[in-house]
Amino acid sequence: MKGLIGRKVGMTQLIAANGKVTPVTVIEAGPCFVTQLRTAESEGYDAVQLGFGETNPKRLSGPEKGHLQRNKLPPLRHIHEFRGKQDVKEGDKVTVEIFTLGETVDVVGVSKGKGFQGAIRRYHFNRQPTTHGASNRTRSPGSSAQGTTPGRVYKGKRRAGHMGLRRVTSQNIKVALIDAERNLLAVDGSVPGAKGDIVLIHGKGQ
Repeated sequence: MKGLIGRKVGMTQLIAANGKVTPVTVIEAGPCFVTQLRTAESEGYDAVQLGFGETNPKRLSGPEKGHLQRNKLPPLRHIHEFRGKQDVKEGDKVTVEIFTLGETVDVVGVSKGKGFQGAIRRYHFNRQPTTHGASNRTRSPGSSAQGTTPGRVYKGKRRAGHMGLRRVTSQNIKVALIDAERNLLAVDGSVPGAKGDIVLIHGKGQ
């Protein structure tokens, strides 16, 4: 399966000739380098390992530098595997040109962290009444379990807790723009994460 590592740039709009406005997310996708090929004969599965984001060599450990220097690659900050076979070899450069305009992709990222939130913010609960003695319980989630039976709260109950900062996949979103000169890829709608976050772009139908 083809794929790329990228960095979320932000959101903008594309205006068609008929005046239709489409919100899109711009991603700096690649260029990525093939750092290693996994094969079913040696590792038990087929995959392509890509590296993205040149960085200061001091930020990498000795083994990381040695792994990249095998194929005379620059120091790369982010490395990820994409399962499946691709027609590439170690040391190759992969760009946005592997995608075509209009095809659908999956974009994987880490959602924005919101910290500890109550049930209203986290699960969109309604507020409680503000009268009849409930003036200080307006944002409380209310009852969470029965009495004697079962006498406890079931696992998975929607309550207050940590919100966001989870791996999220936006599925089947269309490629709306490809700018090979600037290594930019625009997809319809939003993708997980904040500006500058690393995202993974997975091609479909491979």
